[in-house]
Amino acid sequence: MTVSDNIRNRAEQLRKQINRHNHMYYVLDKPEIADSQFDALMQELINLEQKYPKLVTPDSPTQRVGGSPREGLSTVKHRMPMLSLGNAFQEPELKDFDSRVKSSAQDEKIAYVAELKIDGLAVSLLYENGLFVQGATRGDGETGEDITSNLKTIPSIPLRLKNDVTMEVRGEVYMPKSAFVQLNTYRKEKGKPLFANPRNAAAGSLRQLDPVVTASRNLQIFTYGTGYAETGSFKTHHQLLGFLTEQGFRVNPHYQLCVDIDEVISYCKIWEEKRHQLEYTIDGMVIKINSLLQQSNLGSTFKSPRWAIAFKFPPEEAVTQIKDIIVRVGRTGVLTPTAILEPVLLAGTTVSRATLHNEDFIETKDIRIGDTVIVHKAGDIIPEVVQVKKDRRTGHEHTFQIPGECPECGATVLRQEEEAAARCTGATCPAQVREGLIHFVSRSAMDIVGLGPAILNQLIDSNLVKDAADLYQLQKEDLLALERMGEKSAQNLLEAIDKSRSNPLYRLIFGLGIRHVGERAAKLLAGEFGSIDNLIMASEAELIEISEIGPAIAESVVTFFEQEQNRGLVKRLQQSGVNTESKQEEVNKDEPRLQGTTFVLTGTLSELTRQEAKEKIESLGGKVSSSVSSSTGYLVAGEKPGSKYQKAKELGITILDEEGLNNLLKE
Repeated sequence: MTVSDNIRNRAEQLRKQINRHNHMYYVLDKPEIADSQFDALMQELINLEQKYPKLVTPDSPTQRVGGSPREGLSTVKHRMPMLSLGNAFQEPELKDFDSRVKSSAQDEKIAYVAELKIDGLAVSLLYENGLFVQGATRGDGETGEDITSNLKTIPSIPLRLKNDVTMEVRGEVYMPKSAFVQLNTYRKEKGKPLFANPRNAAAGSLRQLDPVVTASRNLQIFTYGTGYAETGSFKTHHQLLGFLTEQGFRVNPHYQLCVDIDEVISYCKIWEEKRHQLEYTIDGMVIKINSLLQQSNLGSTFKSPRWAIAFKFPPEEAVTQIKDIIVRVGRTGVLTPTAILEPVLLAGTTVSRATLHNEDFIETKDIRIGDTVIVHKAGDIIPEVVQVKKDRRTGHEHTFQIPGECPECGATVLRQEEEAAARCTGATCPAQVREGLIHFVSRSAMDIVGLGPAILNQLIDSNLVKDAADLYQLQKEDLLALERMGEKSAQNLLEAIDKSRSNPLYRLIFGLGIRHVGERAAKLLAGEFGSIDNLIMASEAELIEISEIGPAIAESVVTFFEQEQNRGLVKRLQQSGVNTESKQEEVNKDEPRLQGTTFVLTGTLSELTRQEAKEKIESLGGKVSSSVSSSTGYLVAGEKPGSKYQKAKELGITILDEEGLNNLLKE
């Protein structure tokens, strides 16, 4: 299809606008337009590129997430080695470093740049003529794992630079503290192992074979230097950081040019005290000679540069005693054991509780009531027991087991074989009701402003609210009877509850608290079925056909609506005027030609990219999977097919070449 100049110019204009707004939002933290306006620009570009595939460029913002999951990570060679830094743990070690540097530099005047040492995963970004072409982990310093597609999902990494330079940019990918808490909360609800800290979570997220998973993890990056670079217009590291900022990279703003090592030490002390105020974790400072000529003259050893050193902060740990272990019941019925501690000062706050995660965690570490333990904050966020000091045991300690009955309602507690979590089976467990209501009114769900845990507890204790539908029956006199509830507050709360009646359907689906159904899944279900009544009637088979809805979600949805009390709750919400229909366009009722057919792609296609083939298949209702199974309908084999080809032959699955796929799509 011929592309006119007007369309081509519009696509280029959209790319520039979107990249600029991405930079303003993710790098400068100064958004200029609303999310809805940004989404509209992105959708317009997606539509243009789908209609005119020749418009797609490697640096288009639409190419950040796409393609099928890979079968493994390949290795790539760095153009210049990624060396690790030597460490200093005490002030005298920093002064020794300064002395060594001055001696090697023949006592020239030495200035330093002190930067925060981000606790994440070091990566190298290769740009050729200004275009991002490859990203890799540090690996052994000479070679690393190719994670290009995963790095592209991080919005603060520019896909094209302002200058057409060729260079390797070095940086640290990290997970913000808030994202870490959110991820572990989600994993706990699903009975999955928890990440120990944000660094492990970032590393695990970057090494995913499916970039869509990486994209969901809210990773960010700070860049701090270059490896190989075909540009040399700057003379100092301080200037280099400014150059990276000019090119569109995110550079941590908390760096300082220091005239001597004493100023470096003073700056390190400031951030050792202030580090807990940051939204990301740091484990020290990095000190570099400012002059690039002096850096070059000093050179490197086989392992590390002689012109830089890491000053590591002491670990934030404390020794205390476990006085008791209690169990808290969450909204999905998960029982979470919590250690009650002798209060101790840790990371700037007094800590009296620490999470014990689950029974396996307690057994593995052999944690007992009365034990003396070492606690730290996982990523400076959540207090956690890291070690038991068994040499301090007196014989009066005693073991703990998750109770067989729920401490809140007395119902049986069960633990499924494949899960680490134990769950209360009580359908009317008051703890689950309370946590479920807190979830229902939360910002991501029904977003009822002003209805927090304290007010909900009063409403529950007063028997005014037993489930979500009761919220919509509340009268002003009910609210005025609560503690610290005035006339204006009561009126504001009633207006917030009334406003929530007109929320989009996905908010209600998410708010119902169906196990495994997150915000993204709720949006997919709302868009696919159009109403809560249609969703209630859906079978597991119908649900699994939806892209991104797997067996666990499908089973949870069906199980949830099979329960009479849940269907009754939905009916009462409908009677209360809560919107239960999608405000989006009705889903096309004509079943697509390839509906329910699963395709697997292997090898290299000559006419289509994998993403183009995937989009064509999905546009006709088909589903593209990353692995071959007995449910696979077709295997599409390009040049040099992998092990999937042999497996498909063994299972008797129909194998198509690219021509066969094109013929099938055109039928």
